[in-house]
Amino acid sequence: QVQLLESGGGLVQAGGSLRLSCVASGRTFSGEAMGWLRQAPGKEREFVAGITRSGGATSYADSVKGRFTISRDDAKNTVYLEMNSLKPEDTGIYYCAGRFATWIATPVANYDYWGQGTQVTVSS
Repeated sequence: QVQLLESGGGLVQAGGSLRLSCVASGRTFSGEAMGWLRQAPGKEREFVAGITRSGGATSYADSVKGRFTISRDDAKNTVYLEMNSLKPEDTGIYYCAGRFATWIATPVANYDYWGQGTQVTVSS
């Protein structure tokens, strides 16, 4: 069983940057696609970014394209989300999640295991 632990969230002004990290323990996730998803207050959880098993392909929600970058370091069992030009609407709890599959999925229900989340707050 794999456990995911996110870190790097916090309070930042609009236009600022944050880098989220997700460390896996218990077993390796090198053979699985990973993603970052978020949930804003009063809204449903949504897909933000995903990366394939090998890291050869990534996918982003339209709202974050050009501003966010997902990457992975399988040697460190870690997935990252670099967030730049942050906007107040990026505020929410950011979750790292994994799939028992090699390809990226955007539906939230397609993710099989989750971290506890890290809070990101962007002030205007």
